[in-house]
Amino acid sequence: MTEPPDGEDRSGRERIVDAAVARFAEHGMAATSLKVIADDAGVSPALIVHHFGSKQGLRAACDAHVLGAIRDEMRMAAAEGTSLDVLEAFRRRQQRQAAALPYLARALAEGGPPVVELVDELAEETLWSMEQGVASGTYVPSAHPRERALVLLIWSLGAVTLHEHVRRLLGADLTGEPAALLPYLRGATDLLTDGLFSDELHASVREAITRLEQE
Repeated sequence: MTEPPDGEDRSGRERIVDAAVARFAEHGMAATSLKVIADDAGVSPALIVHHFGSKQGLRAACDAHVLGAIRDEMRMAAAEGTSLDVLEAFRRRQQRQAAALPYLARALAEGGPPVVELVDELAEETLWSMEQGVASGTYVPSAHPRERALVLLIWSLGAVTLHEHVRRLLGADLTGEPAALLPYLRGATDLLTDGLFSDELHASVREAITRLEQE
């Protein structure tokens, strides 16, 4: 997506994308008109068509914007490695992704070819991020790095899609300030750091997986 050279046009383009991300997140794409987005952005519907061609073109720009926000945060965290300030990373995530996560939740719920492409992009970014994490010593190595990374992504996207139930059941707001994440973080940290299976069950599961692989 090529940015126009004029600063005012670029600002208008950004306002349109911000307004569309918020509206699509709240009401979905089908129920949101270009006129409503134009009103929110303080521009004309004609300007939206000029910049993006159609609602589908605007949707693609919103997907790219949301993916960019998530990618930037993942790459910043990967670059920091074991020196990552986790609390600061959560604060940074809230500032940069507060609008992105509700949009992603709505997009995942609605489905369709654009979402497949978006999830595939997130999968590639997650695989890269996990590779960097292993190289930096942030994550322990895995015999099945691809499967581990993708399962973690699927779990994360599931939590995003069910964010209203996360709030209802845990009292945790995935789009809120770091303190609002505490109940979710406690459970996730227990699972990812301390594990779940006893030694006996772990050995049994490993044995079952080995038998399945041999079959």
